[in-house]
Amino acid sequence: MTRVLVVDDEPQLLRALRINLTARSYQVLTAVDGASALRAASDGKPDVVVLDLGLPDMDGSEVIAGLRGWTTVPIIVLSARTDSTDKVHALDAGADDYVTKPFGMDELLARLRAAVRRANTSGSADQPLVETSTFTVDLSAKKVSRDGVEIHLTPTEWGMLEVLARNKGRLVGQKQLLKEVWGPQYANETHYLRVYLAQLRRKLELDPSHPRHLITEAGMGYRFEP
Repeated sequence: MTRVLVVDDEPQLLRALRINLTARSYQVLTAVDGASALRAASDGKPDVVVLDLGLPDMDGSEVIAGLRGWTTVPIIVLSARTDSTDKVHALDAGADDYVTKPFGMDELLARLRAAVRRANTSGSADQPLVETSTFTVDLSAKKVSRDGVEIHLTPTEWGMLEVLARNKGRLVGQKQLLKEVWGPQYANETHYLRVYLAQLRRKLELDPSHPRHLITEAGMGYRFEP
């Protein structure tokens, strides 16, 4: 049974979607704000997310970014916003499709079926938590903790750790890491990597001079070993 997470703060619409989707043999999870949506996605492992942009606690694009930190689940944005810039922003953040309110149920169902079909071509299992013997990286909440205490990282430190954690066990080349964290114009600034990796090791490794998890592959790049 396909599991759908519907995120919307309009009670009537949420109820209508739950009734219609359940009647068509979907298993429906619901959330009324961004924080509960991220928790539901992490706990419930939906096959597809239907997400309103106008949430009470955060913009829907922030929810998309939080999800895209750890999962490739299809995201269909459902919004009353008709401005093309809102659509572009949501799609750039990682949404797969965009349906404008008001909408027809048949249209939404067709978009759902198409999104699930596309997703079924990938068999990867998404996991929001990456745990090591020393620290835990929560890719959904964009947080890292050590011994139960959250460790403060700068945005750049987090960006570097996130890329490595998403590619755990695989070599991430220097140029790839620079482009993803700093941008394509920084592809040759390899000294940035040494500086920021040293900072991450000081904050996360038990013995920064002999790291177990944030590994340097000399002349090639870096590897995250859980």
